[in-house]
Amino acid sequence: MQIVRSKPTLLVFSVMLCGLLGAGFWYGYVTPSSAQAAAANSNHMSLNCADRTICADVSNSESLFGYYVGHDEPSTLFYSNVPGSGNRMKYVLTLPSDPSTANPTERGKSYNFQLHPAFWFGMAMCDTQSYPELLNTCTPDSDKNIVDPAISPRHPGSAFMEMQFYPPGWAPWPAGNSCAATQWCAALNIDSLSQNPVTGQTLNPTCAAITGLEYVNFAFITKSGVPQPNSPPNPVQSTINTFTPNPKADLFMNSGDQIALTMHDTAAGLKVEIGDLTTGQYGSMTASASNGFGQVKYAPTGTTCKNIPYNFHPMYSTSSEKTRVPWAAHSYNVAFSDEIGHFDFCNGSNAITPGGNCPTGNVEGMKGDQEPTDSDDTFCFPASYSTLVQVSGCLGTNSGFDGMPYQPVWPDGNYKLHPTPIRFTSPLTGSNYTVNYNRVAFEADLPIIENPAVCNINTGAGCTLIPGTDDGNAPAAFYPFYSITHTSMGCVWRLGNHMPGSANDFGQNAQYGTLLGLAYTTTGGGPTILYTNFRQILSRNPCTANQ
Repeated sequence: MQIVRSKPTLLVFSVMLCGLLGAGFWYGYVTPSSAQAAAANSNHMSLNCADRTICADVSNSESLFGYYVGHDEPSTLFYSNVPGSGNRMKYVLTLPSDPSTANPTERGKSYNFQLHPAFWFGMAMCDTQSYPELLNTCTPDSDKNIVDPAISPRHPGSAFMEMQFYPPGWAPWPAGNSCAATQWCAALNIDSLSQNPVTGQTLNPTCAAITGLEYVNFAFITKSGVPQPNSPPNPVQSTINTFTPNPKADLFMNSGDQIALTMHDTAAGLKVEIGDLTTGQYGSMTASASNGFGQVKYAPTGTTCKNIPYNFHPMYSTSSEKTRVPWAAHSYNVAFSDEIGHFDFCNGSNAITPGGNCPTGNVEGMKGDQEPTDSDDTFCFPASYSTLVQVSGCLGTNSGFDGMPYQPVWPDGNYKLHPTPIRFTSPLTGSNYTVNYNRVAFEADLPIIENPAVCNINTGAGCTLIPGTDDGNAPAAFYPFYSITHTSMGCVWRLGNHMPGSANDFGQNAQYGTLLGLAYTTTGGGPTILYTNFRQILSRNPCTANQ
């Protein structure tokens, strides 16, 4: 079977969480059908992954949504055959800082909100109402769930968890990508997919209009460990309050704070704990039915839309090349990823409609190529909409690889102009978090984002590590890469440009390796191979964490 990818259009690049409350409509969300009692509350709101490009990336977005949806995620993967390494881990990280707010439109100046609307730590999860809809059981924390789609489509239902961190300083949530002017926030996201690949059936249209086909359980990390009132995480019952930060209740963190992040299974479901080692604050969230997490009942026919209260547990015992989520574009289980490729300037006045497009004929400017407005300059906000840094810009997926994240404005030691890097240790597993993961890999899902007229994901022909821009397919000006250095935290990973003190940059962009063919299930149950990633596996972990 061949997947035919059409050239992305404006609709394709509807983005993330962007909305416009005052006008009474919402970009990037689905609203309820009046016929549905489960979501009859006029306050209902759920994330729509057909438009939200910080959801987990699916391998076959055209067949699922009717058009291409994709985004850019350079990642590090962590492998271990130690039991528990697939469901229990601890990271230590330092939240990056921004340059001063003076002269924010200075050529070459950048901020975290321009480089990444989120970064996250991930893990595969059980979800018996999610793809591939062929089994009604999933044994938590078990490698019995490993099923290669090349051999059989009968994989337990799966979801993917992303523990996301959101940068400060620009358009506020839930319309934009910042919780506060100067502080970071975080949220537990679990993405599921209502599709049977063997029959081709998806969730019934009535329910899909409420939750989406790829739907999300979403909860901010709170100081109490429970969601705020009228803020259920599950997509059938979620409200605008679910996605609205509450500084009194949610855990807010400062740039530069050192964070201890632990994720482990409990009887009630996966528990995420964040300890701010700098301020002493603590927050948590458990993906439990008692906290309002739930499955969307897979009903391909009829009009029902039912939330099933559910404790989400990790899927696997270990983490390896075999512990996949079989519907996801990426190959991983335990991983770190930065969400890049979402910011374009939109030079202009405050006449820009919040959540709208950059005006035709506008020159984007201030990012190197001075190109005119194009079709990916969507979900834009005027400078006056910002909570702190007064710049106007757009959050649509940058399809031409020419926006801010594809310029050499990443962390490089020039902190007057560029942010400091995200610094994070390799995870530790084991009962006391003392066991290192013994192998790592680098992975980038560039093939599914590149111009389909150039890069063929069925064969891999024309796909490149430095993708071509849409205007003449010249190589992108820059693509960030991982390096390691030694700090008071021990060895840490960093993503960016050439940085002081680098112990190894792993060949820079060459670190992402060679094309990776992954097996996926097609209609009828047979497999197909798609080249959705570049990947390189290192035989050992070069940056083990302090025990």
